[in-house]
Amino acid sequence: MSDVTTQPSVRGLRISDYLALLKPRVMSLVVFTAAIGLAAAPGSLSPAAMVAVIFLIAVGGGASGSLNMWWDADIDAIMRRTAKRPVPAGRITPTEARNFGIVLSIFSVVALGLVSNIAAAALLAFTIFFYVVIYTIWLKRSTPWNIVIGGAAGAFPPMIGWVAVTGSISIEAVLLFGLTFIWTPPHFWSLSLFMNDDYSRAKVPMLTVTHGRVETRRQILIYTFALAGISTLLAFTSIGGPIYLLTAIALNGAFIIGAFRLKSRLEATAKADNFAAERKFFKLSLLYLFALFLAVLFEVILKKFGLQLPFWPVIF
Repeated sequence: MSDVTTQPSVRGLRISDYLALLKPRVMSLVVFTAAIGLAAAPGSLSPAAMVAVIFLIAVGGGASGSLNMWWDADIDAIMRRTAKRPVPAGRITPTEARNFGIVLSIFSVVALGLVSNIAAAALLAFTIFFYVVIYTIWLKRSTPWNIVIGGAAGAFPPMIGWVAVTGSISIEAVLLFGLTFIWTPPHFWSLSLFMNDDYSRAKVPMLTVTHGRVETRRQILIYTFALAGISTLLAFTSIGGPIYLLTAIALNGAFIIGAFRLKSRLEATAKADNFAAERKFFKLSLLYLFALFLAVLFEVILKKFGLQLPFWPVIF
């Protein structure tokens, strides 16, 4: 009786651990932005091809996560936030995580090339390479600007979605990439403001560790203004419009106000309230990106039904 009840639970645990290697929360953002890039692109794919493309981009993102957990097993074991992941917890070996990531990487790239085009497959391959080799293996442990440069990996999915339809890169795809790229540093720096002890213990040179929280707050404000600029530019492209612009203005206003509040925070005050404002800004950053991409989707739907404003200026 004991054997019968225990074996399925072990199998179930292994399956859930392999799924955890894919970093589902990160994958959800990858899937979402890739889907918007695909939907916004001129041209069309069959519904089956669209689902396949999004699935394969998600698999590629998951492969990156698995390879990241393989390489980072040592520091994941030190950080409270990551100590329960399958590899540091000992439920999956580093070799298993590595092999799983390699297999998924090859499968996702080859299959995407067959389902869509070589350009999209090449871009997915480069994204996996960039995240694993450039960011995880090289930048993450060597420079406080790791997330600035490495953030490019998380910004490629909407561009991959676009290229899967068109086979080429346009200004709209570049701006979708740029929007996510500039959004990444303030998003992760706000996380590091209240998780700094973890990064310090693991000797990961996040900006909060190497330059302190005061400088990190200043950099968040600088990047927030840059983000406001690039997000506004997107309004005046073929995938922008008044709904998007109004959404961008409202979100940028809230984001800038939040960044100014972070900038003015005293360290003693932040510690006393357990970094409440920093946690709030981190959550706001997630809402910011999701809402802006939803606004793009809304504009695209309006255009497909011929409901866009005929006089809206398309400058880029």
